[in-house]
Amino acid sequence: MEQAGQPAAEGTRAAAGTAEGTAAAAAGPGPVHQRTPPGPSGVSPPDGEQPPLPWRQAAPALARCTWRTASLLARRELLQPPDNVGMRIRFGDGTAAAVYRETRVDRPPPEAPAVLVVCFQLRWVSHEAGHAAFRLESNLNTLLFGGFPGLVSKLWLRHDQQRRYRGLYEWDGPALAVAYVRALWWPLSVVSAPASIHYRVLPGLRRDDVLLGRRQPAAPGDAEHAWWRVLEVEAPSG
Repeated sequence: MEQAGQPAAEGTRAAAGTAEGTAAAAAGPGPVHQRTPPGPSGVSPPDGEQPPLPWRQAAPALARCTWRTASLLARRELLQPPDNVGMRIRFGDGTAAAVYRETRVDRPPPEAPAVLVVCFQLRWVSHEAGHAAFRLESNLNTLLFGGFPGLVSKLWLRHDQQRRYRGLYEWDGPALAVAYVRALWWPLSVVSAPASIHYRVLPGLRRDDVLLGRRQPAAPGDAEHAWWRVLEVEAPSG
């Protein structure tokens, strides 16, 4: 998404643990952390996650996003650079996945950077042919995120050993990242098991800080082994 320089995908170690914080703590690294009431399913989300937006709020947000995405595409300001395709990322829970697409917005660098990591598990898909079809079709899903305010970039990751997909985003403003992911729940829940949809926001970090280990927020408790914590990056081959 952002055209503010291509990230150097060197095969370097990268630790990106977090300290529990609030969205107001955008000045310093650590995940956004708020206790909130149950979501549409009636089940309280895990600590650090807010429930989905009510549909009456999410639907207009998604519609506005679709319109803005179309506008960005028409102006050729939504890009898909190939540099990071094939990069393999290993996470704190021992799983790993490769990047199969990158989306960047042609825009200035973020003033209030934040990293957003989202994961989900597809329903009814267990064979490689189904995963390949999803990866092909998923390009259409750009309409559902490309126009959200504050978006900088997204790395699309293949499914890992537990069949979970991840998106690793850079955002301008952690509160905007949370607003996006709370609306995203609705389209994701159509193709994914709702209980598998999770996210983490890391305020104060650029995406390349996480990938290259230039900044390392604290990782209390078992965060060292968390699904969202980047441990190691392997550069694309060839």
